[in-house]
Amino acid sequence: MIAPTAREALAAALGASVQFDVPLARFTSLRIGGPADALAAPADRAELARTLALCRELALPLQVLGNGFNTLVRDGGVDGVVLRLQRFRDLRRGEAGDVVAEAGVTHATLTRFCVLHGLAGLEFGAGIPGTVGGWVTMNAGVPEREVKDALRGVVLADGAGRVHCVPRSALPFRYRSAGLPEGAVVVAASFAVREADRADVESEVERHLAKRAGTQPLDIPSCGSVFKNPPGEFAGRLIEQAGLKGARVGGAEISPVHANFIVNRGGASAADVLALIELARTRVHEGSGVALEPEVRIVGRDAA
Repeated sequence: MIAPTAREALAAALGASVQFDVPLARFTSLRIGGPADALAAPADRAELARTLALCRELALPLQVLGNGFNTLVRDGGVDGVVLRLQRFRDLRRGEAGDVVAEAGVTHATLTRFCVLHGLAGLEFGAGIPGTVGGWVTMNAGVPEREVKDALRGVVLADGAGRVHCVPRSALPFRYRSAGLPEGAVVVAASFAVREADRADVESEVERHLAKRAGTQPLDIPSCGSVFKNPPGEFAGRLIEQAGLKGARVGGAEISPVHANFIVNRGGASAADVLALIELARTRVHEGSGVALEPEVRIVGRDAA
């Protein structure tokens, strides 16, 4: 828990941009999560710099939440400061003809922008939830294409609040990770695009959206893919082969639509979801010898 003196320092530095003891369930796609000791939503880069520098000065843990996708917040909440960059929403064409998007721009907004301006190259991201910051951090994508294939560069803020540009070549991308430096926060990113017929871009976007709608449980709260796909295999197929489609613990369920999704059927707790994650890992390992690795980011503390 944050000491009273640290709370006073955060309030003095950030004013209305910081709140305390805020339940995080409404900020996560699973609609699950205990309270954040402090929830900071800086208005601009200067305020972001102050937040990061103060967290370092006060030795406060920092978690970036983004739009709450691909994240499971434990029932006891999160120590320290939870950072949201939803006010960072600038989106424009860059001088080099690329697309420059701040971290809080949603994938849906980025997709609409590309369709409107007839810009091809990012259609693969259509329907991937969340924001540009999270998209880059986890190297989001589909089997055929990932963020690393479209990224030109990224603007990062380090733990001291210093902002600097990093070219794509300097990041050690791997499956579902950009390999960002420890403590770095994505502020903005630039993506390579090419001009194309608007109807063609829209058609490709619609194809990706239709595929997702037909194979994923999009009408119920989930955190997206729970496990990374093992090399040469699909996590969902392994979980289905283990007979776990539709398995439930409390209000959480392994989706009957796609076994690599855990959904909140109503009233689910993080403990329910964690129990299903452990069940899936155990049963898959017993049946196939494969050790599933979580893709979902699990943060926070268990309930007392």
